[in-house]
Amino acid sequence: MEAKAIARHLRVTPMKARRVVDLVRGKQANEALAILKFAQQGASEPVYKLVASAVANARVKADREGLAFNEDALFITEAFVDEGPTMKRFQPRAQGRAGRINKRTSHVTVVVATEEEEGK
Repeated sequence: MEAKAIARHLRVTPMKARRVVDLVRGKQANEALAILKFAQQGASEPVYKLVASAVANARVKADREGLAFNEDALFITEAFVDEGPTMKRFQPRAQGRAGRINKRTSHVTVVVATEEEEGK
């Protein structure tokens, strides 16, 4: 069984979000949640919520299909970060110039699946 969750327009730069996602890719879902709970990076909180949402989506999907659900059998099979839209802001600089500030956003996707699904 496979379930996924997507968080769009996160106010975290993709580079920083990728550092956090790389920590949990391929790990068991419960282990990933424990890692993210104590990770120092600011992006770990939204990624934690996203992994928890993917697990909840798997639970709902299992209930809908009438399958037995075991949270310990879930692994993060896919986790990736795409770049979202960039908000462009300007800050005054010396001699009448304007310095551009890019406020980047991210789209994060997490897919969880059971072991037998992962092998296919």
